[in-house]
Formats: sequence, C-alpha cells, structure tokens
Amino acid sequence: MKEIEKAAQIIRSSNYAVALTGAGISTPSGIPDFRSPGSGLWEKVNPMLVASIFAFRLRPKRFFDWFRPLGRTLLEAEPNPAHIALARLEEAGFLKAVITQNIDNLHQKAGSKRVLELHGHLREAQCMKCRRIVPTEGLWEKYLNSDEVPRCECGGILKPRVVLFGESLPKGVFLEALGEVQRCDVMLIAGSSLEVYPAAELPTLAYQKGARLIVVNLQSTYADAVADVVIHDDVAKVLPAIADMCLKSTPHT
Repeated sequence: MKEIEKAAQIIRSSNYAVALTGAGISTPSGIPDFRSPGSGLWEKVNPMLVASIFAFRLRPKRFFDWFRPLGRTLLEAEPNPAHIALARLEEAGFLKAVITQNIDNLHQKAGSKRVLELHGHLREAQCMKCRRIVPTEGLWEKYLNSDEVPRCECGGILKPRVVLFGESLPKGVFLEALGEVQRCDVMLIAGSSLEVYPAAELPTLAYQKGARLIVVNLQSTYADAVADVVIHDDVAKVLPAIADMCLKSTPHT
C-alpha cells in the first residue's frame, strides 16, 4: 500500500516524531470508545449524569455503578498490535513519545516508555476529602467485585485519577505534551477522532510549526485536510505494517 510506504518514509526521515492516540487504538483490545455511532458509550448514557466531576461529587455511587463494567474491561484488556507497533518504533528510536487520551495503561503494557496521559490513569486514586493520593493496585479488583464505593482511610470517597467532564487536564502532563508538540517534525495520529479538546488542538499546533501529519483512523478527522498521509483503516493492521517498514531500515537515533 503506497500510503503505508509513504508514512514509513516520513517517519524514517524524521528527526523527532511523536504519536497522538485516542480511543480507537484500544478498541481492538475490546475497550469500547465513546462516540462511535451505534457502539459508543455516550450513546447509552448521558456523560454529564455519570462521568462529570459535578455528578461524581453529588452521586459517587452512580458513577461507580456505571464505571464498574468498564473498569473490569480496562483492567483485563491486553495491548493489541497497534500498541506494540508504537512501542517497537520507540525502541528503535523512530518515535520519541506517545501522547494519549486513553486511561487504559495499554501503551505501557506494550512497552512504550515515554507516555503522556492527558486524561489521567487508573493506577492511583485521590481522596475527595483529605486529598491523599493512594496507589490502586488491588483496590479496583476488590471494588469491582462489590457494590461498595471505594473510600480512603479518612472516610472520604476515592476518585480515580482520571479527568472527568468539568475538570482540567493535569497541568504538568499537558505542558510536557505541548513541549513534545513544539519539538516534533512528524505527528502520527492514531485512533483519535480529534473531537475532544484541548487534546484535539495538538495536531493544529504541530502543523502550524511545520510538522508533517500522518492520520490513521477509521473515520475522517479535521486533520485529514492537511495531513501528508491519511489512512482510514484498522490501526491494528496499519501501524504494524508501518513499523515493519520502518524497522527494515537502519535503527534511528
């Protein structure tokens, strides 16, 4: 496929390539996305009623009752070939960082080292009362098998360290991501609809400073109009093909 060859050539010739990933990179791992017609999570429930910080504060049990089946899926999921392809590209020196909108930890499980999680993660929780941050290893497994709301030692509700509607992105991580965008000369956009801001603005910022864009996503995105390569296909097929082609060449440093 000529577009895959072109994408590989662009990445091979780059000085500083980064990836931006969204929910679509994890759907092959069995994790539903939020906006796909017919299957998106937000077609079944109003996110403001269950996944906003306002709803969490008012009715935390409602949030956890909604989150429980999704949480099981997230904890049990395994990286798919798309995640592994990005980790291979990083290991070979072609990819400098992965900026992700996902909270599933699959990039790290696949072996990626520099992962900037714009929307947080499930590895920690924070008490809404005393603000203590606690590691969640073993905590979610216990909670997912009960109807209880997880609580801190002080009695406060424990909130996963994920960004809910109405919350700002973690400032430090977002500033790091902006730094990567400023440095990059290639941005590989994989599995993102580019509809959720401010993450969706990152390709624009990269393009405005001269970076070349590669888009791999089932549906069209606003970045298609200015991208050097656009591939509307399964990321789990396309990214490994791009990685294979890149890795046929001399390792990149």
